[in-house]
Amino acid sequence: MKSKESKEKYKKILYPFFKPILLWTLFFALVFIVAYVLIPSLDFQWVFDRSPGFYYDMVRLFSFFRNFPVSFLFCLFLWFFGVFFFLYKLLKKIFDYKESIVSASKDVFNKEVEFIELPKELEDLEKQLNHLKREYEKKERLAKENEQRKNDLVVYLAHDLKTPLTSMIGYLSLLDEVKDMPTIQREKYIKIALEKSYRLEDLINELFDITRFNSETIVLEKEKLNIKLMLEQMIDDFYPVLKEENKKIDLICCENPCVYGDPNKLARVFSNLIKNAIFYSLEDTIQIEVKKTKEEIQCVIANKGKEIPKEKLQKIFEKFYRMDYSRTSKTGGSGLGLAIAKEIVELHGGKIYATSDSEFTKFYVHLPYKEIS
Repeated sequence: MKSKESKEKYKKILYPFFKPILLWTLFFALVFIVAYVLIPSLDFQWVFDRSPGFYYDMVRLFSFFRNFPVSFLFCLFLWFFGVFFFLYKLLKKIFDYKESIVSASKDVFNKEVEFIELPKELEDLEKQLNHLKREYEKKERLAKENEQRKNDLVVYLAHDLKTPLTSMIGYLSLLDEVKDMPTIQREKYIKIALEKSYRLEDLINELFDITRFNSETIVLEKEKLNIKLMLEQMIDDFYPVLKEENKKIDLICCENPCVYGDPNKLARVFSNLIKNAIFYSLEDTIQIEVKKTKEEIQCVIANKGKEIPKEKLQKIFEKFYRMDYSRTSKTGGSGLGLAIAKEIVELHGGKIYATSDSEFTKFYVHLPYKEIS
């Protein structure tokens, strides 16, 4: 297919130049045929009867080539000169194309140039370069937005680090100063200090996530994995959180939903999705459904919550994007969870996306299916 398209492009560019060369050659071939073959074989007696001088002049004119080799060489020189002229025009045009392409390639990264224009013969290349320019500008814009989000997030985290740290120092100082503090009060302060230390740990982990995301490449260590067993284990791990939130998870799963993937990385994907579903759900039930087709495993994690606006739904998988800027201990995060989840799923050859309406917010994870023998 590509070879056929390439031939069409070359034909489109070269045909306008080889056409005059072909016509020029046909002209001299016609002169040769007339001079060497046609004129001597025709009977121009009727012309001689009416105008003897005209007949002899015509025969002498075309016999000039045959009788005088120098004249023939002169005509051959004219033919070569014409061919050389057309080839010169062709090469000049090709070099003009080259200069246009070089200039256009620089304009791809030039913000002052809105649209790249090339000669009509290079229309396909013009479209590709303009598409590349738009993609570059889009990625550059996203990179700036991500950098700004990251900087804002670092500022928020730096500010938030002070709050639990100050509380921990305050309560631990009281415990250290008041030696005879009642047991109940002492236990209360210890519990608060412990909770603040956990919050501090979460914030520090977020900072590590931010620094690691740009510096590390995710490497997969694949093995055969049963998604059903993994999800059941994860639901058990979330039991304390579910109990605290007074919620539950309903798992509907097909038989033997197996993939060839990295257990730890995929666990991180589903852990993030389940955690979000728990904390953002307005109802007490989160639904997880796993289906199997001939080619893939489809996992749907659904919860009844506030509808996510379309403009936000398109950005939730971008780095450092956070829908909730309240920074509560439950929903406040670095905005990397879904971005990392997307990268992990795509490295497995799958895809992840979300839908949201007035009833359900659903996250879909599609992974290539693999039968476990």
